[in-house]
Amino acid sequence: MASTLKRALGIIAVLIVLFLAITAFSNVLILAQDDTEGGIPGVDMAALWSFHGGFTWIYPGSSHDPQGRTLHNIYMLNDPYHEAQEIMQYTYGVNPHILVIINDQAAAHIFGADILDTIRQHDWGEGNSRGDAVAMSITHVNLLPVIPDILMGNIKIILI
Repeated sequence: MASTLKRALGIIAVLIVLFLAITAFSNVLILAQDDTEGGIPGVDMAALWSFHGGFTWIYPGSSHDPQGRTLHNIYMLNDPYHEAQEIMQYTYGVNPHILVIINDQAAAHIFGADILDTIRQHDWGEGNSRGDAVAMSITHVNLLPVIPDILMGNIKIILI
């Protein structure tokens, strides 16, 4: 029994290390899903992260596939996650293999309840670019809710 438990824990540890290694060398697409407008959610902000390139902010309305469908509206399509991958390949020549989706609830838990209004003020109200507006709006980060938000489905990590 003890050796079975040790073997199971060893396998889990190896899988975690493997996942972290893959993440470290993969392109990660991060999508900020907006559920506040009702109906089908949109993607209002995105970022690409890689070990070598760091963060690159992406405006979803300017990211599109050959048919002109944008990253902002991927949830209107049959296979939104693979569509996001195709859009990234077509627009930026990058092939992400990991997708992290953060919804409004997770953003509020991690960055504060007023994060969306603050970003909108810096973006629409003051005329800054989306990336600059997000950077100016993040004044504190609370990492404690990350694990509970993953368990509640507010943050999704998907291999594509």
